[in-house]
Amino acid sequence: MIQPWLQAARLRTLPLSISGILVGSAVAAYQQNFNAWVFIGCLFTTVGLQVLSNFANDYGDGVKGTDNKNRVGPQRAIQSGAITPKQMKTAMIVTGSITFVIAALTIYAAFGSRQFGYALLFVLMGVASIIAAVKYTVGKSAYGYSGFGDIFVFLFFGLLSVMGSYFLYTKSIYAYLWLPAISVGLLSAAVLNLNNMRDHINDKASNKNTLVVKWGIERAKKYHREIIIIAMVCMVAFTILNGGQIGHWIYLPTFKPLLKHLKFVRENKEEKAFDPELKKVALSTFFMALLFGVGLLFW
Repeated sequence: MIQPWLQAARLRTLPLSISGILVGSAVAAYQQNFNAWVFIGCLFTTVGLQVLSNFANDYGDGVKGTDNKNRVGPQRAIQSGAITPKQMKTAMIVTGSITFVIAALTIYAAFGSRQFGYALLFVLMGVASIIAAVKYTVGKSAYGYSGFGDIFVFLFFGLLSVMGSYFLYTKSIYAYLWLPAISVGLLSAAVLNLNNMRDHINDKASNKNTLVVKWGIERAKKYHREIIIIAMVCMVAFTILNGGQIGHWIYLPTFKPLLKHLKFVRENKEEKAFDPELKKVALSTFFMALLFGVGLLFW
């Protein structure tokens, strides 16, 4: 019985989800600001939000009928009947509750009881993150059905993940850090755009108006190319502005698979062929973040 739940959790999405935490934490540690409990809490909170989002996506698309026999990607849990909508709804409540508790403990580890204003702000952001994870496909006003998914992914898994985790350590904002935050956010949005390019025919038939459905596949490909190139430029700009020591550039090899990916996207005409590319972009982003941190901390 555990296999359907592992599939519903979509484990392949988890490395991407923690990329922003790795970047924000690495810069904080590089500046001699680090708290192991905050780091662990951030990781578990982010993973919890990603799993919650995946459960909610399975539930929302399942009950709306968007996940059907015409869908190109992997069969989902509710779609296959392996998990009932009621079971998935319960799992969402449990996952959301656990994630909130972990987030609250992380906030306490960062601010204690003396910095109540900061703590309250982060609690509110935590609640907003949980709501955003659920509302992507769940409910009549699901923003994923109106073309706003890319914006929310960019904000929550890019800007908030990087800048928020950094602030938990330092209680300050580092202006240059907006650059890698934008980079991680855009690459996360690129993964969602790939998913939407793969599913755009069925999404259109199901009234799921993603950006790809609104724009068409060719404009979506151009958008995809632009956000990945901007993401790479932002990383390079940060490294230059941050001193540009030789060891700080060790993340550059992760650009190679991204560039090969862009060539594939430009030439590809088959929706199903987009699916393997999801893993490539997600893992490239994760290893970019990991090597970025290693370069800062060990050179």
